Amino acid sequence: MKEFIKGRMMGGVYALKGAIILLKTEASIQVQFALGLLLTYAGFHYNISKTEWMFQILAIGLVISVEALNTAVEEIADFIHPNFHVKIGLIKDIAAGAVFIAAITAMTIGGFIYIPKIF
Repeated sequence: MKEFIKGRMMGGVYALKGAIILLKTEASIQVQFALGLLLTYAGFHYNISKTEWMFQILAIGLVISVEALNTAVEEIADFIHPNFHVKIGLIKDIAAGAVFIAAITAMTIGGFIYIPKIF
């Protein structure tokens, strides 16, 4: 049981380390994080409801998580095949497409929350 708990705690340490690495080194994550902070400020400014907060937090988390996974896919692809390869390019494009879908979803949620409050 001790080993199980220790393993889970170490998993949390590694996950935190990965999140810090992403924030320090990846411009796309830094942009998404800054937008998340901006939207958090907007949420307080416009006094959004608890339900709106839930959707907003889920949307921010979705985009940052998918962006992180995209970064991991790109790192793996570059490690496996550092030179240009059509299949690696396709894999990277698909991963970037997932980020695009998450971002469009988040923007739609943001629109539902903020457009009525702004106008």
